[in-house]
Amino acid sequence: MLYRVEIENFYSIRDRQVIDLRARASADDDGRLAPVWPGAQERAPKVVALYGANASGKSNVLKALSFVRWFLDSSFSAPRGQPLPFQRFNDPECLQAPMRIAIHAGGPEDITRGGDPDAPYCGYAYEVVIGGSDSVSVMRESLHYRPARARRQIRLFERQADGTVRADKAFGLGGYRQALEKVLRPDASAVATLVQLDHPYAAAIAGLVARVNGNIFLERVDETDAGTERFYVENPVFVEAFNKEVQRIDLGVRALEVHAGPQGPIALFRHRGLAMPMPLLFQSHGTRQFLKLYPLLFAALDRGGIAVMDELDAAIHPMVLPELVRWFYDPDRNPHDAQLWMSCHSASLLEDLSKEEVFFCEKDERGRTEVYGLADIAGLGRRDNFYRKYLGGAFGAVPQIG
Repeated sequence: MLYRVEIENFYSIRDRQVIDLRARASADDDGRLAPVWPGAQERAPKVVALYGANASGKSNVLKALSFVRWFLDSSFSAPRGQPLPFQRFNDPECLQAPMRIAIHAGGPEDITRGGDPDAPYCGYAYEVVIGGSDSVSVMRESLHYRPARARRQIRLFERQADGTVRADKAFGLGGYRQALEKVLRPDASAVATLVQLDHPYAAAIAGLVARVNGNIFLERVDETDAGTERFYVENPVFVEAFNKEVQRIDLGVRALEVHAGPQGPIALFRHRGLAMPMPLLFQSHGTRQFLKLYPLLFAALDRGGIAVMDELDAAIHPMVLPELVRWFYDPDRNPHDAQLWMSCHSASLLEDLSKEEVFFCEKDERGRTEVYGLADIAGLGRRDNFYRKYLGGAFGAVPQIG
């Protein structure tokens, strides 16, 4: 589970912003909180909702998570020498300064035993810092952890600007060091590079990182309808799962059918009261969007991980949105304590969220994003009407009209 994120000089986030999800010991649980790792005393929410005006920086927080996933997974495969898929804050000082992202999450002490339910867990901290005036050079990349036997954090590996990588024995770099020195590029992650060398620890990290998925695309555009149809044709397990849900959340649709037609994949929807199934083209925007988003939610709930959803409420009815959120509270649906990180404009959802789950993004007059949590606002009780107070401007992070 992800429980702390630090972002600096990344798009509209100029100064270091810290999102610390760890809840106070007195916080009500009600199925919304889970240990930051199995056996830990500290807890964090399974749902994180980001609110704010348009262009306040909500999507940029989610982009930071997506960038780390891309960097650890795909940076070695990217074309050499091209700018990395992010922008720094647009002022003269920051354009010459490094970008930094750090994430803290729970994981198995021996990460190569990630599939072992009896393996002890602990906290991990990953950091990446990418160059000053050179936007394609890694200045620092590191991974630390603190197993139960340790009195302090242990450096698993640390990579410097010159490409030097130092590693703890547990990381197992010894037999791979010479090969790594030959192929490590200044614009690629050491982890992504070691995966190409079949390094066991790096491969285990990549396996965990692959569980972070969402609708933030750093290098490509959103899936077309044809791409969505092709996905369901190639993954029939999602058709069965989708059909279990669609009748409950869309009163018109009875079932989805997918076929490999002569011109490519075809998705057909059977509607209550209609004689013939209807193609995807004739479905509502909301149904088409849900069809795209559902596999991301299902995968997180099924395997554990993080669903990163930008504007989940954009095409989802406000009465359906709380139902999607409740999936993450349900221990039967979410046995692995998967997380949902989403940006949102639906103020009515605040009536269904707790203080620990809500964060706000607000820009100042210079375009700098500040991120702060509802739980950090003094004098706010759990029974207060968050919806009414937010729309009344009590928390900030609302559009200024006129």
